[in-house]
Amino acid sequence: MFNFFPLKALGKSIIFVMPIVYLTFPVAADLMIVGGDNKVRFDGPDILFEAPGNDMISIVDIGDDPANPKIIANLRISNSVFGPPTNLVITPDESLALVTKAMEWTEGEDGWKPSPDNRIHVIDLTTKPPMLIDTVKVDFQPSGMAINRSGDLALVAHRKSGTIGVLEIKGSSVTMIQSVDIGEEVASVAITPDGSMALVTKFSSHKISVLRINGSQVTYDASLDMPVGLKPYNVQITPDGTLGLTADHGPGSDGHIDTVSVIDLTASPPRVIDRIMVGDAPEGLAISPNGDIAVAILLKGSGGIASDSWAYNRNGSVVVLEIEGKNVRRIAEVDVRGLPEGAVFNPSGEYLYVGNFVDRDISVLKVDGTSVTNTGTILKLPANPASMRGRNP
Repeated sequence: MFNFFPLKALGKSIIFVMPIVYLTFPVAADLMIVGGDNKVRFDGPDILFEAPGNDMISIVDIGDDPANPKIIANLRISNSVFGPPTNLVITPDESLALVTKAMEWTEGEDGWKPSPDNRIHVIDLTTKPPMLIDTVKVDFQPSGMAINRSGDLALVAHRKSGTIGVLEIKGSSVTMIQSVDIGEEVASVAITPDGSMALVTKFSSHKISVLRINGSQVTYDASLDMPVGLKPYNVQITPDGTLGLTADHGPGSDGHIDTVSVIDLTASPPRVIDRIMVGDAPEGLAISPNGDIAVAILLKGSGGIASDSWAYNRNGSVVVLEIEGKNVRRIAEVDVRGLPEGAVFNPSGEYLYVGNFVDRDISVLKVDGTSVTNTGTILKLPANPASMRGRNP
């Protein structure tokens, strides 16, 4: 979610215990993975850093009864809110999950503090229960991730190093085979459906970069960079590969209007063709597998802001964007709960799940065509949801 600015620290030394907790695991399911961070909490405008060891990666079944998602496994693996809500991926065959470890937690004289880490955890989803099988070293502060449709190549944006890591996936083996220098902070990445191109958010310079993918080789041409709105934090691509959408986060949740930018990927070179005013601090971003709507998740002053500020709201919201060809327009806004982060559609596009960091739960929304309504159903979680992904990005 946030850039890392140390403000206040709490906590004492603890003994680390890393068990795997699981309930039941169905033979086959549509899965969602949720990255929970229990080290960071918000006290008005202050961010409080607490002792590590209690983060949780939750595996959720959204296939058996999508209106009532069910946690089927909890793995006590370190995760961080200091990155966009796309710092994990599931392979298309649901055999593996990759989760970044963006930050290391160390205790000093004035308490616990985070600093950039350089690891990605590999989870085997086929075992009962799912289990951590490998940890891969990459560049520093790995954040947003994307995986191609064939499931053999993943990209990861390294915020501290300013690079895109290229990960080769062979069975259960994951290896970083290339590091592409982008030259500045990058937050997230998305791969086109045909696997030939990727879009990268250059957070600091308010641009989107284009990567060309040829097999397992990735190249970057800075001349193709495109200007979008302020501080793009998230990027997604429509299922037909026609459009890219960016969540232009702005300077943070401050009560002012921010945008979603629209990129025409059929043009040569790709170019920005529109910007839609959506609301305060869009961060989460997801496109329906049907391609007819997208949702931008607004922080809307629901975290990191004093409760007496004019910009404060108890809850964030979901802005619904209708997609018709290359035209994108804002059609609705639906309230969720405190500090919403990640968003995931189920594979049929009939349900949308939104993670609420402050409330430590997931809101379940019903999708009927372009109509989105909050069902009121809540899935309670063992950790604050900082990120969420399904096998359909």
